[in-house]
Formats: sequence, C-alpha cells, structure tokens
Amino acid sequence: MRVLQQARWRSSIKNNMNVLPEEEYIPAEETPEVPEHKKEWRLRINYRAITQNMPFILFLSVLALIYIANSHLAEKKIRRINKLGREIKELKWEYLNVKSELMFRSKMSEVSKAVNPLGLKPLNTPPQKIELEKKE
Repeated sequence: MRVLQQARWRSSIKNNMNVLPEEEYIPAEETPEVPEHKKEWRLRINYRAITQNMPFILFLSVLALIYIANSHLAEKKIRRINKLGREIKELKWEYLNVKSELMFRSKMSEVSKAVNPLGLKPLNTPPQKIELEKKE
C-alpha cells in the first residue's frame, strides 16, 4: 500500500503536481487516536508484571551483587598472590646472597685474615693429643 502511494506521489511530481491525490490525503482530524484507557491498561500490565515479579527481580539483583563481590574478592586474592610471589623471590635472593657470603667468610683464608688482628695464627704443627690416666 505504501509503495503504491509513493509511486503515485512520484508520478504526481513528474506531472508538476505538488498536491497528493485526494485518495492519499488524510486530514489530521480523521487520524485514528489511541484511546487513553488503552495506555492506562498497558501501564497497569507493566506495573502489575513488575510487582508480581518483584521477588524474582530482587533475586536477580542479589545474584548480580554477589557476582560483583566475588569478582572483586578474586581480583584482590590474585593481587595478594602476586605480591607474595614477588616477596618470596626477594627472600630467596636474599637467602642465596647471605648463604654465599657465609660460604666466602668461612673459608680458611678469610678466617685467618679476620683473626690476625687478635694475635691468632694458624698452626704449623699438628695438634697434640693429651691423654689422662684414670684413677680407680
């Protein structure tokens, strides 16, 4: 129907007619109006549907809040796990550093250098064993 009206309108323009044919012209007074009671009825249905489904809507809202809280907690735990992983790496490097320093300082040459100011010197002769006799 609409295509037919557009075709007639185009043909009227070609014929230098600026007015639409009478059968296509619909005055504003004759346009069908939607009664107000139908709009109210639709609003009542929507309001009614909303009020009847309110528990379900609240349930979905609670689920959404739980979902959001769960994702926040998961991200927080992931950040904490990453932080603890970095801390473990730092402590491991510190442990290896202290261990290598201890191994270096416990070498015989380093020990002799450290005790030399105290007047202690390494032995040139082997140690002697002292034996005591037991009295019975």
